[in-house]
Amino acid sequence: MTVEPLGPGSLHWETAGEYRNLLVGGSALVLQTMHPAVGAAVARHSDFRDDPWGRLVRTLASAQTWVYGGEAGPVEGARLRELHRRFTAVDERGRAYHALSGEAWAWVHLSLFERYVTLNRLFGVPYGPDGERRLYAEARRIGGILRVPEREMPPDVEAFWRYFDGMVTGRLEAHPTAFEVLALLRSTPPPPALPAPLRHLWAPVGVGWGEFAWFVTVGTLPPAVRGRLGLRWSVRDERRLRHLGRAVAAITPRLPERLRYMPLACRARRAARRS
Repeated sequence: MTVEPLGPGSLHWETAGEYRNLLVGGSALVLQTMHPAVGAAVARHSDFRDDPWGRLVRTLASAQTWVYGGEAGPVEGARLRELHRRFTAVDERGRAYHALSGEAWAWVHLSLFERYVTLNRLFGVPYGPDGERRLYAEARRIGGILRVPEREMPPDVEAFWRYFDGMVTGRLEAHPTAFEVLALLRSTPPPPALPAPLRHLWAPVGVGWGEFAWFVTVGTLPPAVRGRLGLRWSVRDERRLRHLGRAVAAITPRLPERLRYMPLACRARRAARRS
């Protein structure tokens, strides 16, 4: 199947490469690893524990290639499929899993659509009904790049929200890997690129960063997911998150492109304007 890459004028082109996405990156991984097959595959085959910064950089580069890479997008999709083909085993409960099972592969991708909607609702301008429909139609195109089975992708955005609610209430679980992700957020090691003389300063910075990352991750999860994981969230916490959201929404549009967008996205946007 030939899939036309996304490009300038698409909603993903405007959003997918923004640094704002880091605000929902942790919650995206929590949601994904609550699916039992995904949680088991990540626990066994991912290097997120030993190299969290490297894992983050590689994940962002891959996801941005789907949107900003043009013809490289489908190539990256095929690479990911091949990489995950060998990820099959039995989880801690004795359940067989395969990372490329249609349901699990679709959930990893489709949950990102919900995260984009949440990102713009909390930290930007919320999508209206038409915007959500347009964004979801684009997400289905990206699903084609990733070779998500057509039968696993709801046909429209209304069906997607029914699908998402059903996954949260009937399929996701409080998986050990999701709790590992949450714990790692609070104890992230210093970035490998940090110069040696500054590494001893990471301890106080890392604690503050870890608490912030945990707060934003928990706060951006759907309430039903927080309940499933037993995570506490107060009215005061919600008020703090709303204050943060208003500040991010006000500042982001005023940033120069190089500070608003990650390098791959920034280069693609500049190249598109020159062509």
